[in-house]
Amino acid sequence: MMAGGIYHVTSRGNERQVIFRDDRDRDRFLERLAKSAISHQVRVYLYCLMPNHIHLLVETPLGNLDRFMGSLLTGYTVYFNRRHHRVGHLMQGRYSAQLVEGNEYLLKLSRYIHLNPVQVEDMRLKPMAIRLASLRGYRWSSFWEYIGKIKPSGWLTTGPVLAMLEDVRGGSPCIYARYVESGLAQTDDEFVHLMKERGIAVGSARFIESIKSQHERQATASLKREDVSFRQLRTPKDVKEVETAVREIVGESWALIKVRKTGGTVRGFMAWALQKYAGLTQREIAPRVRVSTGAGVSLMIRGALEKPEAARWRKALDLRFKG
Repeated sequence: MMAGGIYHVTSRGNERQVIFRDDRDRDRFLERLAKSAISHQVRVYLYCLMPNHIHLLVETPLGNLDRFMGSLLTGYTVYFNRRHHRVGHLMQGRYSAQLVEGNEYLLKLSRYIHLNPVQVEDMRLKPMAIRLASLRGYRWSSFWEYIGKIKPSGWLTTGPVLAMLEDVRGGSPCIYARYVESGLAQTDDEFVHLMKERGIAVGSARFIESIKSQHERQATASLKREDVSFRQLRTPKDVKEVETAVREIVGESWALIKVRKTGGTVRGFMAWALQKYAGLTQREIAPRVRVSTGAGVSLMIRGALEKPEAARWRKALDLRFKG
């Protein structure tokens, strides 16, 4: 899995069976989610618990999605089986994970996930007032925290998604609530179709094609999964240490970092290094590389890593920090 990747993750009950029998089960799942996120240094942006499946939106600075999901689902299954006196699999095979492009698709995906409880078949034909009341009253998603209905949990990260709305509309929990609720009256059919296709990525055609190409190259070269290469990375490095290392590795190219037209590769490499080794979010990185938004950082990193010199710099930095 990709270090710094943002993933839409879904997991379903085996044979579509119910995975939450009551609120006690749901509370325990959220406790496990918080614990696994903290212990694996994963950022949870969104969640929605449905009767027989879950949706998550997470970022993995350490490229360890497999280990995070293994901890979450195995731990919950052990609890569920013990409490309900059952044995065997609870979840249906492997979870599904789609890489998400860090721009307007992230905002649209947040609405898609939060609308899940009122998009099920028995709710779609009900009057708008009933669907709206059901959405506002559904407690088992991150929607309540996003709209300020409950106090911040401390482990859910809402800032980056709200900041994207802020860039467009002035931003606030109330405005986010209106943004999500507007999806009841006017469905984004193109985006819904994209989600139903369940491809390997969520984003523009160019982004999806790029991810497909990466997967094909990795398969051809029989590369190890990327999360394995990060297992020796135990704790984030100090930000200053990472910045100093980057400055030394890029050498004379460092002088270009202040030049808007020619310094993008250096700044993009710096952003990648801060995300991978210092564990910063793209929003936190933005002011350090002179970009206004986290989405801009995502684009800058992608552009920088396509440059031939970036491959040399990455190898040098990996050797330096992994020894």
